[in-house]
Amino acid sequence: MVELPQVRGKLTQRRDLSALTWLRVGGPAEVFFQPADIADLQDFLRELPADVPVFPMGVGSNLIVRDGGLSGVVIRLGRGFNDIEIGGDTVTVGAAALDAQVARKAADAGVDLTFLRTIPGSIGGGVRMNAGCYGSYVADVFVSATIVTREGELRNLNADDLQFAYRQTTLPKGAVLVSATLRGPKGDPEVLHARMADQLAKRDASQPTKERSAGSTFRNPAGFSSTGQADDVMDLKAWKVIDNAGLRGARLGGAQMSEKHSNFMINTGDATAADLENLGEEVRKKVYADSGIRLEWEIMRIGVASAN
Repeated sequence: MVELPQVRGKLTQRRDLSALTWLRVGGPAEVFFQPADIADLQDFLRELPADVPVFPMGVGSNLIVRDGGLSGVVIRLGRGFNDIEIGGDTVTVGAAALDAQVARKAADAGVDLTFLRTIPGSIGGGVRMNAGCYGSYVADVFVSATIVTREGELRNLNADDLQFAYRQTTLPKGAVLVSATLRGPKGDPEVLHARMADQLAKRDASQPTKERSAGSTFRNPAGFSSTGQADDVMDLKAWKVIDNAGLRGARLGGAQMSEKHSNFMINTGDATAADLENLGEEVRKKVYADSGIRLEWEIMRIGVASAN
């Protein structure tokens, strides 16, 4: 690694990333940077040589870090990037703010962002992946976002810039999303909180929320998330095609497709990143053989495989 710029935040060499992911697997980051504030992040990226790769990491809820770790710089936003400001029906939040916390705070103010309550992760990742459930998506409530480019410039982006699609957006390479503004419909706080309590109960009844998982493993072939409605069609949901291929509960090493929800991959205790990724690839292969459907990963996989 080249000589690094001076920072006011914290730089750590060879930081183990496994403890920072929900699946608890993976190797170290060559360099791990926790900026003090936006100006610190801008200065760092501006002075960092352009050929050094950067990876913005959220809370690791939808991520497999491969066992060999990650070269370059992993940037993780923390304090100073999690403010939540509400005015009328508009909510402006730092990228490190948790989806669930944003939903609760918005509900307190009578703003309906309830679909965020059961989505694991932070707003930065939620915007980047156009997170959604119960028929609602970040794209539906998105107003704007602020990023720091790889060159250290501060830029505002609108929906056209991000080109929202199912579980994806278009962000400039190397950019770090630092805040987003959302707008939700007004609602009665008691009703909104009751709705979220009902959503949590349904989630806990159908998903392995007490296990080490990373949420949905694969995108739904249908191209949309569950709507939560009684007439929701299941034929092209990822869990359904996995079930049809007989893969509920399938195991490889310490990795398993959950018995409770077959599109959730869990670390049963001693899985490696290779176990998890290889199980996922085996599921993709067998689902294709069974149905002709090519499942696409929803979990992001980064880094290099272990040399061992």
